[in-house]
Amino acid sequence: MAVAIVTGAGSGIGAATARILAHRGDRVVCADVKLDTARQTAERLPDAIAVEVDVSSATSCDRMVEETVGRYGDVDAIVTCAGIEKHGPGHEFSEEDFDRIIDVNLKGTWLSARSAARAMIKAGHGGTMVMIGSINSVRGNPGASAYCASKGGVLMLGRTLALDWAPYGIRVNIVGPGVVDTPMSAKSLADPQRRARMMERTPLGRPAPPEEIASVIGFLTSDASSFMTGAYVPVDGGTLAAW
Repeated sequence: MAVAIVTGAGSGIGAATARILAHRGDRVVCADVKLDTARQTAERLPDAIAVEVDVSSATSCDRMVEETVGRYGDVDAIVTCAGIEKHGPGHEFSEEDFDRIIDVNLKGTWLSARSAARAMIKAGHGGTMVMIGSINSVRGNPGASAYCASKGGVLMLGRTLALDWAPYGIRVNIVGPGVVDTPMSAKSLADPQRRARMMERTPLGRPAPPEEIASVIGFLTSDASSFMTGAYVPVDGGTLAAW
């Protein structure tokens, strides 16, 4: 029975991923900066615990992995769903907001993965990781300089760590969601004009429910994808195909 950590498990793609992994039989550690939302996810799953984590803190990430090993004895997989988003023209964007987005989305992905990798290497059995990038890992978006920079960084981080950790049997892949109906995108989707623009760029003409992203993550954390590492997998309703 695999042990999987999901950061950002309190809502959105993270919560959907925790559900999919748990219902296939994994023991799931629901990690989130908001412990109460992590608990809400974990309480609905057959074998799961909630852990508070600030992914921008190395100490917090190490503690998350230590709690996982302490409870379940191992770490087999980690999915780094924790992320934040803020928009604004580049010349008006504050340094504080830019730093925070990079700290959570990019540095937080690295710190979470590093902590898990150290446990996997120590155990000697390898493992699998899925990092949440975006279509904005490869495509710019007006007013989203910090977010796009962070997600572009996640793509190259994942590809490079796949090379670093392949000798240890650790696979690292990156998922690139398009428009997903999550709390983070709720404000944009609720605005008729912004929603229309987003759907114009999505050939399938609709946002994805989080479960459609989570199902791909489930595949990438399973033995069915055992020869995949360093891959970038868009799940975007055709957006990049039309770009």
